[in-house]
Amino acid sequence: MKFIKKLKEFFNNLMQNQESYDFTISHEKPSETQPEDLLKKQKIYPSVDVNLDYIKSRYNVLINSDIKLREFILNARGKQFKAFIIYIDGLVDTSSINDFILNPLMIKSYSNQSNEPQVVSEAITNNISVRKVKRFNITDYIYECLLPQNSVKKVSSFDELVQNVNSGNCALFVDTINFAFDIDIKKFAQRSISEPKNEPSVRGSQEAFVENLRTNTSLIRKNINNENLIIENITIGKTNKNNCAVCYIKDIANSSLVSEAKYRLNNLDVDYVLSSSELIQLICDDPETTLPEILTTERADKACSSLLQGRVVIIYNGSPYALILPVTLFDFFTSQEDINLNYHFSNLLKVLRAIAFFITLLLPGLYLAITIFHRELLPTELLYSIVASRVNVPFPIVVEILMMELSFELIREAGLRVPSPLGSTVGIVGALVLGEAAVSANIVSPILIIIVAITAISSFAIPDFSLGFHLRISRFAYTILGALCGFLGIGIGIFIHLITLCSLKSFGVPYLSPYMPKSNVRNNGYMLKPVWKREKRSDFLNTKRTTVQDKISMKWRNKD
Repeated sequence: MKFIKKLKEFFNNLMQNQESYDFTISHEKPSETQPEDLLKKQKIYPSVDVNLDYIKSRYNVLINSDIKLREFILNARGKQFKAFIIYIDGLVDTSSINDFILNPLMIKSYSNQSNEPQVVSEAITNNISVRKVKRFNITDYIYECLLPQNSVKKVSSFDELVQNVNSGNCALFVDTINFAFDIDIKKFAQRSISEPKNEPSVRGSQEAFVENLRTNTSLIRKNINNENLIIENITIGKTNKNNCAVCYIKDIANSSLVSEAKYRLNNLDVDYVLSSSELIQLICDDPETTLPEILTTERADKACSSLLQGRVVIIYNGSPYALILPVTLFDFFTSQEDINLNYHFSNLLKVLRAIAFFITLLLPGLYLAITIFHRELLPTELLYSIVASRVNVPFPIVVEILMMELSFELIREAGLRVPSPLGSTVGIVGALVLGEAAVSANIVSPILIIIVAITAISSFAIPDFSLGFHLRISRFAYTILGALCGFLGIGIGIFIHLITLCSLKSFGVPYLSPYMPKSNVRNNGYMLKPVWKREKRSDFLNTKRTTVQDKISMKWRNKD
């Protein structure tokens, strides 16, 4: 008992001697204009110590483990200057920093120890040799002699310099110099160029875009051998400053289209944009519609083909998909494989895709409209077969078809989210086992399984993923309209759908071009013409050069 009493007294005294700490999160909002925001815009100081303190504070060097700051003494022409470099570990090539930055700046080589105060050069003017003498300047000497790097810029603003360091550059500060040297020395892990995963090709190029911006622009440069190909960089975001490249061919693309694309990108007041999909929603004409207004592709050859047509391609850093604009509805039915096939085969595939479009959109609604309101359109034997298959089904036909459509959407979503080895298993179990079990249990009729299966197969024939999403949403609307009003409801839905399509524009181009309004359908319609007859670019793009080739392109056949 005494032991327990002493133990209680000990813990009571211990609790009384402890201090209590109350932690609360402040709800005070920072002012709109903070001193830190003002400091970001200031110029670099000529004092290296002031710059060092500011950089340490800006990058939180004491707690950031990947921020590397190296102080050293720079030797130049017998003089010594305090200097330091800063870079982010993992984004740069450290061996290049040692060999091409620190080594030339720190080691006292013979040329560095020379006391020659002047730089002498010979120039020939009007056949007379002129001796030019240039006084020694530490800035020029570092830039021209001590930094054997292919990309070096002089930056006088902290804001610009910090942005470049964050993207993988190395910054060099030297005492008595009121700017810093921005050295491009990037080297970070990235995915290698591989085959397209979502846009497979049989006879086309097997190169797909990756997440690195410069790798993607190099793929375009490699495929388009033209000095008029322009690639402009634009920075997007205030907190996360990411780069995107606007690509176009200067003597082909419409200047107003290029200006509009750059205007929308330059006027995005957002903290960050993480992917090209978010960027699409910020720059498209009507973000409220489910219809896609910008075409996305992971194929480099498709992006190059669009550039040669006179379109603009936007590549966002960190995304393996390029954005193509402007587009029309019929661009989403086109695959890059079409130009690699004989035009007869390509046109056959285009017809199949158009049929698949209408089947995916209207088949469930038409089935409901016919079986509920317009049974006289069916042959008697088929009508008896449908009625007999639904004798033991306890649900109304509209509930039955909505239930099966939702079940298929769940199976499709589950197949995408589970690990790849299990995706095919989920599809087989959902489509075969559960479908057969539902029919055996008299929950759904066999013909409804056929309707849903044909609709699902047709949806996979649409080349573009975003247009497939629009069809999946619209299909439910047509299903409900068909169940409520039959053909009248479907007709109203088609009328509203057409009005929506006619009112849409993609960067000033009508969505149903070249049919509504009608222009140059003969040369640039939905059906593909032979390659020797593709003489004109699309009228709705208003390109600077409308002609692609001469009327007689195969001159070898017309020798006479």
